[in-house]
Amino acid sequence: MKCSEIMECLEKLSPVNYAAGWDNVGLLVGRKDKEVNKVMVALDASAWTVKRAVEEKVDMLITHHPMIFSSFKKVNEDDPVSEKILTLAENRISYYAMHTNFDTIGGMGELAAGPEYLDLKDSKPLIFESDRDGIYGMGRGGFLPAPMTAEEVCEYVKDRFKLPFVMLYQNAAMAGKQYDRIAVLPGSGKSELNEVKRLGYELYLTGDYSHHPGIDAMELGMTVIDATHYGLEKICVAFIADHLKNNFSELNIMEYDSGCPVRLF
Repeated sequence: MKCSEIMECLEKLSPVNYAAGWDNVGLLVGRKDKEVNKVMVALDASAWTVKRAVEEKVDMLITHHPMIFSSFKKVNEDDPVSEKILTLAENRISYYAMHTNFDTIGGMGELAAGPEYLDLKDSKPLIFESDRDGIYGMGRGGFLPAPMTAEEVCEYVKDRFKLPFVMLYQNAAMAGKQYDRIAVLPGSGKSELNEVKRLGYELYLTGDYSHHPGIDAMELGMTVIDATHYGLEKICVAFIADHLKNNFSELNIMEYDSGCPVRLF
């Protein structure tokens, strides 16, 4: 099977034209006519992921986060990203990324809000647009299975996403408050906080929060649960792998999880 056939399947799910203008998606390394028998799906094209792809002798690596964002004047072993490009090319591994296009349509937000994870009711996109194919957009907001305090939602998120920890930004005076709705934006959602508040949500689940944005959110009366960038987006690996298995029974497809880069001591 050709790499181009797998690309076509992925782009029916999440067309590349739905990616953000700053993003870099699609076939980033390799040839479209490459013969593919074995595929690895991962969240990041880290050095460990690329090393494992070489060890497993895969023909194609697919990740959510693109390995290449900025331009290059040189491709050599002196730069970590260049080194990975060389390694993939030398081992004839085609490399494909589906990032904000997958966030926007066909995948991430809908998956996180769906029955396997948050199990939200009446969920709708948070940051949305519409075209002749309907409404699409990043993140989801909807009703929790039952009203819960923020601490109870934290335990619920840990259980549903199989996470060892989450971080909670909440004014102590609101500790007993129950929430029936939640907004979720997998990945890094700091810049969308004001839009989430404008839509009427008081509880927000996302990743990559930090001290000052967390305080800002609390001062706005918002409660934020940070489940880490990895914690909410690792779910895409099994989803994409299953999508390929359902479309290409003859492909050998493996999932690779390098684990959360953050550990608590």
